[in-house]
Amino acid sequence: MKYKSSISKLLILFCLIMGVHLGVAQEYKVAKQTSALIVEGTSNIHDWEIKAENQSGVITFKSIDNAEIAKLNFSVETESLKSGKSGMDKNTYKALNAKKYKTIKFNLIKVKETTAKGNNKYDVKLEGDLTISGTTKRITLPLQMEINAGTVKLTGSKKIKMTDYNIEPPTALFGTITTGDEVTIKIKTTLTE
Repeated sequence: MKYKSSISKLLILFCLIMGVHLGVAQEYKVAKQTSALIVEGTSNIHDWEIKAENQSGVITFKSIDNAEIAKLNFSVETESLKSGKSGMDKNTYKALNAKKYKTIKFNLIKVKETTAKGNNKYDVKLEGDLTISGTTKRITLPLQMEINAGTVKLTGSKKIKMTDYNIEPPTALFGTITTGDEVTIKIKTTLTE
């Protein structure tokens, strides 16, 4: 009799633990080594790109089986944006007022759309607040999402205008080199448990 009672208690405990575990949101964090965020732009001389060397972020799912996103946020350290040219980096940090605004942030407000594409791949349309140089704008961010065991990959791009964020496009050589207002942010981010 004691044996059956002990087994019953263990089964109840197991069910409670599994029930609690299944109800826990699944959280993934940016894997810096396998993630890239690149800003591409133009100038009156040549195209240019800047890479983010230090980004962080978290995605949390209500249900990973349904790709149901509960929370998503990313941030990039402003002074981790590197072009490989110190003069360009200096002009970028000045334009972004990097001493005062140390991070660029995206915070999810809502998921507008999720479309299953098969093989654990989804097209998602996110609405969120993008904050650059102290100015926040609501944007729609289309991404492709791939979910595999222990990893989530997000890829996509978004065009923005610097002037929408009160940023004067950088210049160099006493204004003889000017950059275009529009830039493209390219995202290739891997998040892991």
